Amino acid sequence: MKIGRKQGSPFLILDADHGRPILNCNSVVAAALMSEPELKLGPIETFQMATLQQPIKQPHQILAVGMNYLDHSKEIHLALPQTPSTFTKFSSSLTGPTTTIRRHGPRTDWETELVVVVGKAGRNISTADAADHIAGYMVGEDLSDRDVQFANSPAQFSLGKSFEHYSPIGPYLTTPDEIDDLGYQEIRTLVNDREVQRAQLKQMIFDPAALIHYFSSIIKLQAGDLIFTGTPSGTGVGREPEQYLKDGDHLRAEITNLGRLDIDVIA
Repeated sequence: MKIGRKQGSPFLILDADHGRPILNCNSVVAAALMSEPELKLGPIETFQMATLQQPIKQPHQILAVGMNYLDHSKEIHLALPQTPSTFTKFSSSLTGPTTTIRRHGPRTDWETELVVVVGKAGRNISTADAADHIAGYMVGEDLSDRDVQFANSPAQFSLGKSFEHYSPIGPYLTTPDEIDDLGYQEIRTLVNDREVQRAQLKQMIFDPAALIHYFSSIIKLQAGDLIFTGTPSGTGVGREPEQYLKDGDHLRAEITNLGRLDIDVIA
């Protein structure tokens, strides 16, 4: 299933133009944990993707992983992590899939990512059991102010990635049964229709099951938690010369079978 949030309530996506309100769930995660026959659905409605809100309104925790693609670690000249290189993002930075962001500074960068949505709480979850704790997947954009991120040595990540609207997610949650092979889905970023990032998800160093196992060995994962799983190479900071988002740019972030984000940038 593909489940969005429309006018504050879960909404079953049928196709790009049609969907049905879900009447017996008050959250996207709750709906994702049910089978489609268990859902009480309203009549079919026409809608526009631009009207969808962020699927997860207020997660308990937002975990994020840096340097989780081999080529991205190389482009920013950092050693490969032995365990997931983890930071947090703040929920006040979340926004929906069609949005406008105001640059905080001149070195605002793009990072398109797979976002894992936790469906079932737990501690010490094995990699074999991790799939039972995943409600679904979304596209996420981990916008990053590199001046704030790298103001000190060592760098700090959380604040530079948590300005208002710096964490678009969506456009809907896709349940795992919709994806035949997650690793072969392709992540892409386009700035003004020019491709700047492309990679298959199988290029991750730590896949979703490994991340859930690692995080749950330290903290209790809660239903609705978000895990930003890292970005591939092609970021602005890794280019020579460096390249960043400018006033008037349009950023498109997409993953095959998971949808796309559309982000307009203003100064």
